Amino acid sequence: MKTLEIRNLHVTVEDKEILKGIDLTVRENEVHALMGPNGNGKSTLLSTIMGHPKYKVTEGSITYDGKDILTMPVNERSLAGIFLAMQYPQEIPGVTNSDFLRAAMNARSGKPVPLFRFIKEMEKTIEDLQMKPDLAHRFLNEGFSGGEKKRNEIVQMEMLKPSLALLDEIDSGLDVDALKIVADALNRCHEEQHMAMMVVSHYERFYESIHPQFTHVLVDGRIVKEGDGDLARRIDAEGYDWIYQETGAQPSAEVEEENIRHVSASIGTCAVRQAAEGANQK
Repeated sequence: MKTLEIRNLHVTVEDKEILKGIDLTVRENEVHALMGPNGNGKSTLLSTIMGHPKYKVTEGSITYDGKDILTMPVNERSLAGIFLAMQYPQEIPGVTNSDFLRAAMNARSGKPVPLFRFIKEMEKTIEDLQMKPDLAHRFLNEGFSGGEKKRNEIVQMEMLKPSLALLDEIDSGLDVDALKIVADALNRCHEEQHMAMMVVSHYERFYESIHPQFTHVLVDGRIVKEGDGDLARRIDAEGYDWIYQETGAQPSAEVEEENIRHVSASIGTCAVRQAAEGANQK
C-alpha cells in the first residue's frame, strides 16, 4: 500500500517560514480535505510535495511508498505516482495537449505508448470531461477559460493515472455543471484506481461531492484541527472563528499563497516543453 508520510515539515519561501511543523499521513484510497484561511500554507504544502523549486524544506521529511521524495527532482516524483493539479495552470504555446500527454505517458511507461491506444484513450477522456473535441490539437491551455484549464488538469490526471493526486482549488472557476463533471471524474478515479487525494477547497459543496474521509485545518502553517467530513461541513456553516477560540491559533498576517502565481505557477515548464518537442521529433 503506497503511503505518503509527512513528518515535522518546515518550509520557507524567500526566507520566510510558511509551514511550521506539518505531520500528515495519507494512505492509498483515502481522500483528505485541506482547509484553512487563505495564505496559511495549503498550496505551499501541495507544491512542496510535488517539488516546486521556490519552496525550501528546512526541517522534516516527506516519504512516499517508503522513498525519500525530497531527494527526487519533479519528474521522478511524477514517475513515483504523484500528480499536482495546479491552482493556476500555465499556458504553453507551441505544445499541443496530445504531444504533452503522450510525452508524459511515454516517460511514465518507459516505452512509447501505441498511437491507436493513446488516441482512443484521449478521445474517451475528453468526452468524459465534456471538453471540446479539438482539445488534443490545441496548444496547452492557450486561450482556455479558467474552467477549461481546470478541466484540462483533470484530463491529464485521468490519462496519467497517478496513485496520489494533489488538487489545488481545482473547483475554483467552475460553474455548477462543470463542478459535477469534475467531481464525477475524481470519484471515478478514486473508485477504479484506488487513487488517494489531497484536496484544497474553500467550498463544502465540492467536498460533499467527493466525500473526504479526513479533514485537516491549516492555520499559520500548522495543522490545528483534524476530523472527518463533518468538520468540513461545520466550517462551511460556522466559519473558522470557533477553531481560533478552541485552539488559540490565529491566521497568518501574510498572504504568501496569493502570490504563488507571481513566483511561477508551473513546475518545470521548460522540461515539459523539451520532452514534448522531443517526442514530436521521433
